[in-house]
Amino acid sequence: DRQLIFELEKSKTSAELEQLKNQINPHFLFNMLNNANVLTKRDPEKASQVLMKLSDLLRYQLYDSARDKVLLTSDIHFLEDFLNLEKIRRDNFDFLISKEGDLNGVQIPPLLFISFVENAVKHNNDTSKSSFVNLYFNVQNNELHFKCENSKPILKAIQKTGGLGLTNIKRRLELLFPMTHQLNIEESKELFSITLTIKL
Repeated sequence: DRQLIFELEKSKTSAELEQLKNQINPHFLFNMLNNANVLTKRDPEKASQVLMKLSDLLRYQLYDSARDKVLLTSDIHFLEDFLNLEKIRRDNFDFLISKEGDLNGVQIPPLLFISFVENAVKHNNDTSKSSFVNLYFNVQNNELHFKCENSKPILKAIQKTGGLGLTNIKRRLELLFPMTHQLNIEESKELFSITLTIKL
């Protein structure tokens, strides 16, 4: 009976994880297509670049993210493509991706960081000054440390941390790393940051 209960719980967890992942994909695609739609009227050449890059991102999502685990370096490359896409789309936007420690061979569940990065991009759009998103990856002592920080618009006093993306990722982390992760969210007047530590 205990074994049966364990198998049922495992099956339920797998189904919930799959559902969460399946919600992240359309959410991301919806945002990107919306961006391309805006650009088609304003700057058709940029819109074409966005759609070409989007096809690369979707290829990763369709094939690589179907697996249980992907290389951390592949997921970082995906995030870099995503932020480059944003840079094409927006003026006065910059980003940094810092990698420290031995990242080679480290495997993680796919699309683990995209919701944080999407959230950072979504909430830092500022027409009055330049904005940025900085990502830091560090692997040390069998731990993966990830930090995502973004600038905040002058007029936005409080950044909402809700939304489908972050709610999903929090639940997904609880299911994937029930006792082996720590997530911190910090906010100041000019900066919003999340820090995630995972035991590998």
